[in-house]
Amino acid sequence: VQLVESGGGLVQSGGSLRLSCGASGFTFSSYYMSWYRQAPGKERELVAAITSDGRSTNYADSVKGRLTISRDNAKNTVYLQMNSLKPDDTAVYYCNAKRVFTTYWGQGTQVTVSS
Repeated sequence: VQLVESGGGLVQSGGSLRLSCGASGFTFSSYYMSWYRQAPGKERELVAAITSDGRSTNYADSVKGRLTISRDNAKNTVYLQMNSLKPDDTAVYYCNAKRVFTTYWGQGTQVTVSS
C-alpha cells in the first residue's frame, strides 16, 4: 500500500498550489479520502475530506472558500487545490485513506507560505 503526495513547495502569500496524492495497493474508489496538515509545534488537523464517490466534501472552517478537495477514481488520485494561501497554511500536508477500521497515511509534503 502506498500513498504518495506531491506538489508542495514555497509560495508567496496569496499564491496557489495543487497537491496530489497517488494511491496504490488498495481499492482506492472504496476509500474515504482526506487531507490533514501539521504545523511545527501543533497537532495534526483535518483540512478537507471527500467521500469515496466524490459527491460530498467537508472542510475545516479555516480553509473554506480557499481550498478544494477532489478525486479521480480512474487515476487513483486525490487532489487539494489551494488558493489565496496564507502564512498560517504553512505545514506538512498528509494524505489519508480510510475505510471502516483501515487507515493509510502518506509521507507528507511540505507547504511553506511566505509573507
